[in-house]
Amino acid sequence: MRRKKGLAVLKFMYFFTCFFFLLSNHAHAYIDPSAVTYVIQAVAGVCIAVGAACTVYRHKIAKFFRKMKKKHSKKQHNKEKESDE
Repeated sequence: MRRKKGLAVLKFMYFFTCFFFLLSNHAHAYIDPSAVTYVIQAVAGVCIAVGAACTVYRHKIAKFFRKMKKKHSKKQHNKEKESDE
């Protein structure tokens, strides 16, 4: 199974490499440094937004599990109280 997966990855890489070299065009163009700066800013903005979203959802998930733990411990405490009586 693992060998088939590795073979599939190698086939994909071979196809992609051939596709890239055979169908690429030579562009004699100049990329302005300010254009690259805009691209870097856009990528940084996306990374920061994804990180913030992950943090928000991580806190929501942690809060959910804390509530579950609190409920579970409260139920267990009530059961212990009932068994003592």
